[in-house]
Amino acid sequence: MVEESFLTFDGKLVDKNFRCSGHFNETLKFMFTRSSVRDFLPKKVSEEVLRTIIEAGLHSPSAGNLQPYSIIRVESEEKKRILAELCLQKFISKAPVLLVFCIDFHRLERWSRLSDAPFTAPQSFRHFWVAFLDVSICAQSVCVAAESLGLGSVYIGTIIESADKVRDVLQLPDKVFPVILLCLGYPRSRPLPQKKLGYNIIVSSEVYREPSDEELLKAFSEKYEMIKVKVSDERLKVAEEVCRSLFGEDEAKVIVERIRSAGQFNPAQYYFLLHYRADMMCKGNGLFVKMLKNAGFNFLKE
Repeated sequence: MVEESFLTFDGKLVDKNFRCSGHFNETLKFMFTRSSVRDFLPKKVSEEVLRTIIEAGLHSPSAGNLQPYSIIRVESEEKKRILAELCLQKFISKAPVLLVFCIDFHRLERWSRLSDAPFTAPQSFRHFWVAFLDVSICAQSVCVAAESLGLGSVYIGTIIESADKVRDVLQLPDKVFPVILLCLGYPRSRPLPQKKLGYNIIVSSEVYREPSDEELLKAFSEKYEMIKVKVSDERLKVAEEVCRSLFGEDEAKVIVERIRSAGQFNPAQYYFLLHYRADMMCKGNGLFVKMLKNAGFNFLKE
C-alpha cells in the first residue's frame, strides 16, 4: 500500500509536495525516486553506457577545476570478490561494475614537478577537505547519470575500514586514497525510496533554526516509522554494554530498563546502540590517521 506522503508516477514513488509544485522533469524524477540497489541482473554494462556515465561525472564542479581525483573501474570477478570481503558486504561482488573514487594528489604533484611548480596539497588540510568534496560531487554526478540510463547504484562507505588493503589491491600510488565505492548495474529489483527528513527540518532561513523537541521527534518518528526492533536478551545485552561503556553502570541500567518496558528499541536506540554502536564508532581513529599517513597525506600535524 502506498504511503499517503507519496504518489505513484510511472511505477515509482514521488513526494506529493513535489508533484503538486508543478515543476517536473526527467532529471528531477530520477533524483526524487532514486533508491539504493543491492540486487543486480547479470547483465553487462556496455562500454558506451559506462563511459558516458563516467564522463558525466568528470564534468562535475571542481575547486579550481583541478579535479583531484581518480576513478578505478573494477569488473574482474576476482577483484570484485576481494573488494566485497574488504568492505564487509558480500553482495558487492554481484554488481557488474564497481567504481572506486579516490582522492588523487599523485597526478597533480607529477604535473607540478614537470612544470617547475611547488605542490604542498598532501600537507594541507584545506586541499584534502576540498578534494574530498570534489570526489563526492563527482560520484554523485555519476550516480545521477547512471539512474538516467536505467541503471541502479549503491554507495559503499565501508571501503575506509580497509583502505590500506584496498590501495594494495588497486595498486594505488603514493598520495592516492580511496574514498567511495559505487556499485553499478541493472536492477533485478528496486526498493521504494526511503522517507527523508523534510524541508522544514533540514532548511533554515538566514540563521540556524532549532525545532522544538516535539517537532524534531515527530519528524524522525515519521521518517523511521518502519523500523520496529523488538527486545531480546541478546540485544539488551549489547545495549547495556554500549551504555555502560559510555555512561556508567547506573545510567546504563536506567536506559536498558526503559527499553525493556517499551518492548522495543526506538529508531535512535536501534541506530546508535545496535547498528552503529556508539562505543565502537570512536575506536580506530588512530588507524585511519595511520592509513592516511601511509598513503602520503601528512596534514594531520602542526
